Amino acid sequence: MARDDRISMPSGIGGIVRYFDEEKSKIRFKPEVIVIASIVLIILMIVLHTEGKAILGF
Repeated sequence: MARDDRISMPSGIGGIVRYFDEEKSKIRFKPEVIVIASIVLIILMIVLHTEGKAILGF
């Protein structure tokens, strides 16, 4: 008969950490607003990078 040398861990939550004191923000944004704002910011950065000297006159 084979000898059982396994180490058994206590059956608990299995290393999962829970945080119950979550802060709820009073400012809420829809995901669509965040995506659109990100796209606009990326386009603005590309335009300023390529045409910034002509637009701002530096």
